[in-house]
Parts: sequence; structure tokens; C-alpha cells
Amino acid sequence: MELKICHLYPDILNLYGDRGNVTCLKKRLEWRGIDCTVEGISIGQKLDASQYDLFFIGGGQDFEQEVLLEDLRGDKSLQIKSAIEDEKPFLAICGGYQILGSYYKTWDGQQCDFIGALDLYTIGHKDRMIGNYMYTCDDLEGQTVVGFENHSGKTYLGSGVRPIGRVLSGFGNNGEDGFEGARYKNVYATYSHGCLLPKNPAIADMLLRWALERKYPNVSLAALDDTLEHGAHSYMEARLRAAQNH
Repeated sequence: MELKICHLYPDILNLYGDRGNVTCLKKRLEWRGIDCTVEGISIGQKLDASQYDLFFIGGGQDFEQEVLLEDLRGDKSLQIKSAIEDEKPFLAICGGYQILGSYYKTWDGQQCDFIGALDLYTIGHKDRMIGNYMYTCDDLEGQTVVGFENHSGKTYLGSGVRPIGRVLSGFGNNGEDGFEGARYKNVYATYSHGCLLPKNPAIADMLLRWALERKYPNVSLAALDDTLEHGAHSYMEARLRAAQNH
């Protein structure tokens, strides 16, 4: 078995070590004896989404997102939309999350139109939402997700897009409605930097399972010893819960 991962704009969208998520996915496949190839696609490079099984888009600042606007127009945007509608898994972090939406409007009224693969939009504000945070995941009943958020944009979900879960500590999508992230088909879009997957191995395996089952029906993932990963998760969860009690 083999999975091919497409890392979109690895040289531009990589805040807070977001590329570590790709390393995590690759290692969790290799530890199970499953081959994995990672290919980066950046500005000016053609994207053939049919060649990949799983996609990753990291985070970037407003300037970096604007740099990508011209490249995202046309065929590359269509390829991303087609892959999403074909139920290929996507992990999109912060700026990558926003790019999949319809637009980002800055606090002073400047609008950047994005690809509109998901019915959501983001409004920029002067105040930042920053810090370690925690939320539930509806796809993994009873489990929490820990991460680090740092964004001034407030994201609002539209038709057909549901949140990942509810914020337990921190801000989430907009600091108003109590929700975090966006789920549409096999897209998992979130503000979680940090990086997300090493501290939340259940999310990593969920994405891998989606990709493998789509390509190899009836496949199952062998269990791994996630003692270290669970320890990192539990430590941060305990810190956040303790802070809530003060």
C-alpha cells in the first residue's frame, strides 16, 4: 500500500512548524509498513489533484496569503475544489483554512477573494485571538483536541459546512459562537497550529484512515504505541483545565 501526500505551498505557508503535521502523517504510515510519498506544490507549479490521496495546507500571514491569490486562480483552484468534492482528505491550518473559503475582509475593508471550496468567510479584526486552546471533535466522540491559535480573522460557516466541535478553552473560529474549525466531506480545517497532529494522534489516524479506505476498501490501521503523544496531549489538557478553574 502507498499514499501520496500533496503539501501545498510548503515554502510559503509554514507558521509555527505546521509542516510537522506532514512529517507526522508520513511517520505514522511508515511505522505501519505503508509507503508514503510527499510532494510539494508551490507558486507556478501545476497541480494534478488526481495524483494525490491526501492534501495539506499550512498557515500563513495575511501578506503571504495575498501572494498566493494570483496562483490560486484558474486551474489550481479547480483542481483543489475537484479533489474536495471527490472526498479526498484535506488538513488545512489557519491561513490554509481561510483560503478554502470565499473571502477574507481585512479590518479596514480590503477584501481578498479566495477559492470558495467551502461556504465560509473570514473578517479581520484589530485584536488577535492567541494562545493554547482546546476543543471537542464530533468525529471522535469523547476526545478533546489541543492546539495553539494565533489569528485576528474571525471565521463564519455557511451552508453545508459544520464545525469540528465546541471550544472548551480559547477562542476558536471567531470567539463568539463557541465553535472551532470546519468540516465538509473529508476536509478538516482548523486554527490549530502547534503543530496539531503529534499532540493529537487520533486526528492523524482519522485522516489517514479516510485516505486509505478511499483507496483500499476494507483496510484497517494497526495500533501504535502513542504513550508519548498522549502524554503531550494530557499535559496541555491539564494546563488548560487548571487555568479555567482559576
